[in-house]
Amino acid sequence: MHSGQVKNTLSKAMPVICLLFSLSFVISCKERSSIPGFSFKFPEQGQAVGLGEELKIELDVPEGTNVANATYLLDGKQVGVKNNAEGISVSTAGLSLGYKLITAVVDNGAEKDTLTINIELKSKLKPELYSYQVVNTMQHDTSAYTQGLEYHNGRFLESTGQEQHSTLRWVDVKSGKVLQQIKLEDQYFGEGSSLVGDKVIMLTWQSRMGLVFDAKTFKQLSTFPYQSSMEGWGLCFDGSQLIKSDGTNKLWFLNKDSYIEERAIEVYDNNGPVDSLNELEYIDGKIYANVYTKNIIVVIDPKTGVIEKQIDFTGLLPVDYFKDDEERANNVLNGIAWDKAGKRLFVTGKKWPKMFEVKLQAKK
Repeated sequence: MHSGQVKNTLSKAMPVICLLFSLSFVISCKERSSIPGFSFKFPEQGQAVGLGEELKIELDVPEGTNVANATYLLDGKQVGVKNNAEGISVSTAGLSLGYKLITAVVDNGAEKDTLTINIELKSKLKPELYSYQVVNTMQHDTSAYTQGLEYHNGRFLESTGQEQHSTLRWVDVKSGKVLQQIKLEDQYFGEGSSLVGDKVIMLTWQSRMGLVFDAKTFKQLSTFPYQSSMEGWGLCFDGSQLIKSDGTNKLWFLNKDSYIEERAIEVYDNNGPVDSLNELEYIDGKIYANVYTKNIIVVIDPKTGVIEKQIDFTGLLPVDYFKDDEERANNVLNGIAWDKAGKRLFVTGKKWPKMFEVKLQAKK
């Protein structure tokens, strides 16, 4: 085994802290109308709304004030127009989770003005709990600080991390033998990877840059910059878009050709946002995600961000395999691969000695 720089949770959390600071500033500033007396009656600033609930939007209009109409928008999309500033109800079913901006454009016949307010759309669904059964075990390279894992035609595509030790490799499933490998330049901390056509797309951690390789030769073809996402963690492909995690509770959907971030969802369970989403796999229309430093994988609805299932992999690796606190803290469960044709699910961890084929079992 070799050692190198490992991710620390404090530096990973810094973009999240900055984001939350900015968000708290935004949502604390409820905008009132410059037309005297207008404000929101419903909802309250920062109000939590459960996904699927009706959202009531209504203005507080001073008695005797003339209002020709009010146009209501949710995250910039018009959801209603009412004469005399009457209120509306909006269904939240099927929307993505997280903070939403509500806008009212008020017309009093002489001038128009805009009011805004924020709500937080949260999940009400308690995830189904699952455990696992080990079906088969295979060898895994104990020097591999696993960051990305996929199954393709009898081989694993695996990307590994740590500065000066990051690699991209094809690995034989049965033996765990590395069949082909390229080492990244020393300044890169390798992260998740995914096969798209004849190319492998690979993330780096804090360099804010993705790498593109030829899938057969591993020759580097190009690079691409990140946009709004601050870091690179996990990556998978749903057949039309790449899906990228950045260590927060956000998942970013990238154009498969230009690698531009086209949209994002926020991931919640019934207790709130779930951060530190790491390695990803797309399985039967759902996103499976490791949660960094935890022995769990969550199953996410890619449209809403709702966590539908939680899989507990505690006990998969003997607790005494790693001998000190630093190794145990860093060499965690990470790596999900799906054999679509054979309906086989594989999981492993950073520097783990085994790759496991598992079947999921609902907890009673």
